[in-house]
Amino acid sequence: MDYFQNLREQLKAEKTADQLNFQQQTAHAAPALRRASGLTWYPIAIRGTEPTRAEYISVELERTTHLELPHQFRFGAAAALFSNHNPKEDRINGIITHASGNKMRITLHDEELPDWSRNGKLGVDLLFDDNSYNEMEAALKTASTRKEQAKEGRLIRVLCGEQNPVFDPLQPTVPNARLNPSQEQAIQHILAAQDIAIIHGPPGTGKTTTLVAAIKALQSRQKQQILVCAPSNTAVDLLAEKLSQEGFNVLRVGNPARVSEQLSTLTLEAKIAEHPANKDIKKLKKQAAEFKNMAHKYKRNFGRAEREQRKALFDEAHRILREVEQTEQYISNEVFDRADIIVSTLVGANHFSVRERRYETVVIDEAGQALEPACWIPILKAKKLIMAGDHCQLPPTIKSEGPSKIALSTTLLEKCIRLYPESVTMLETQYRMHEHIMSYSSKVFYKNALRAHASVAHHLLFAGDQALLFIDTAGCGFEEKLEGSSSTNPEEAAFCIKHLVQLTEVLGQKTTDTASPSIAVVSPYKQQVALLKELSDHAPELRKWDSSFSVNTIDAFQGQERDIVYISLTRSNSDNSIGFLADVRRMNVAMTRARKKLVIIGDSATLSVLPFYNDLIEYAQAIEGYASAWEWM
Repeated sequence: MDYFQNLREQLKAEKTADQLNFQQQTAHAAPALRRASGLTWYPIAIRGTEPTRAEYISVELERTTHLELPHQFRFGAAAALFSNHNPKEDRINGIITHASGNKMRITLHDEELPDWSRNGKLGVDLLFDDNSYNEMEAALKTASTRKEQAKEGRLIRVLCGEQNPVFDPLQPTVPNARLNPSQEQAIQHILAAQDIAIIHGPPGTGKTTTLVAAIKALQSRQKQQILVCAPSNTAVDLLAEKLSQEGFNVLRVGNPARVSEQLSTLTLEAKIAEHPANKDIKKLKKQAAEFKNMAHKYKRNFGRAEREQRKALFDEAHRILREVEQTEQYISNEVFDRADIIVSTLVGANHFSVRERRYETVVIDEAGQALEPACWIPILKAKKLIMAGDHCQLPPTIKSEGPSKIALSTTLLEKCIRLYPESVTMLETQYRMHEHIMSYSSKVFYKNALRAHASVAHHLLFAGDQALLFIDTAGCGFEEKLEGSSSTNPEEAAFCIKHLVQLTEVLGQKTTDTASPSIAVVSPYKQQVALLKELSDHAPELRKWDSSFSVNTIDAFQGQERDIVYISLTRSNSDNSIGFLADVRRMNVAMTRARKKLVIIGDSATLSVLPFYNDLIEYAQAIEGYASAWEWM
């Protein structure tokens, strides 16, 4: 089967599984349950409306309660405004054009708000995201066709393994005191690549710092716009902020996921608002709104003369809005032409404002977490591709099962590392972990190539402490329990929090630092995390650490770091069943979050079925970091 046809089949299976999962979450769920899942804002208030192009209306919404709940609303997603009186009938669909904090703006598919919106409580539901799948499907179709073109298809053929990448001779670069030798080598490699270059950045090795320096070097040589993408809004926002701090004129397409003054000034919306010609747009929009308001006074069931008058008023409003569109397009083009770097999510790279733009170089960060079909959206706009990431950490979340799950879990980054090892530079110095925390991961995942920088190699919470401790619960009777589709281990959870409380008491005695060390407790299983949260909430000794204390799943913690990390492995059974602990990349993520102390709690009798855990326990014993839970009982 053709490379792209095969990818399209995998994407189809993923979309089907995703739709089914979404339907199961929403089909019969009450608003409160959907709200808890991040799929609904309820109740909400309408803060303003304004006319838009075509026969649509833009509505600004704000959620008024449950502000602390995370949600999945984002720019470009489909959503529906509904009334609590009759939520199935009283609803109107639209597209989210802005989502920031507890406010969003939706363009609704009508010229005016429906009558029911003035009565009762209102809410907004997230709808299934067809748009992302449509964009990915279209990109795969285009890539399949363009691959056959001699010049336009070269990069595509390289990425599919049909043509070898080409590198210019390495040129010396200006030494950068902020970079170590492997980081400088990565930049040299990127400048020499004609088609593809890869930065392999293990945990704590300064991948983002290196990538920003590489983009700076590329931009100074090419003097052309660069498109920088990542799979998530959070990763995109981090890059946008770093690049802006380097003095680049950065344009953030889409919406920042976080609310900050620095990021909001980088958006297209903000730059258009600052443009001198925007005053004319405001006047024209006000005129259009006045004409539409006049038209709304004529009801549809009035006579012919009233209908004609209504139509004339709407026509004039639409004429004005077409003028607004032309002015906005002029401003938008000017804003884009001035930008040094455009940043977006992978799907956002095909946002209507940048759909037709092409770039000498496209950069994809966090490529180890990127779904391959999504990567092809920005790749089709590039002559040269730079990818950065770590395929030894967790891949993207895949909802389908069977062959599609296996295939999609192998990212484009991983494929290219296997195909073209000569295109890869691995960063070798890490600036996060004590060398005892680092060493096992370095051996298993990075061929012992990682080195701890002198500033972190021996740092501890206090003199005489152990950086890594494996606490073995074998023989303690800590049996796991099945909670729905997730596992829990109540006794292990209680032991974990008890041990953490004791550590914090020792810290209080041993250290005089005014700044408290940051702490994270992680587990592979959601229900175990819920139990750990509950237990920690009821541990008064941990209250003073609240501002620097968090509990979460390993997957959610990827990309973060803390001074102290506890891992509750949870699994303990007579069948030696370890579930998705068998994906050792998850453990690589978990173990490499800690800076100064890592405590792993698990049942060696269950875990040792896999050589990875057996060798981990032997490593802990070799550095005198092994203990039995019996020592604390």
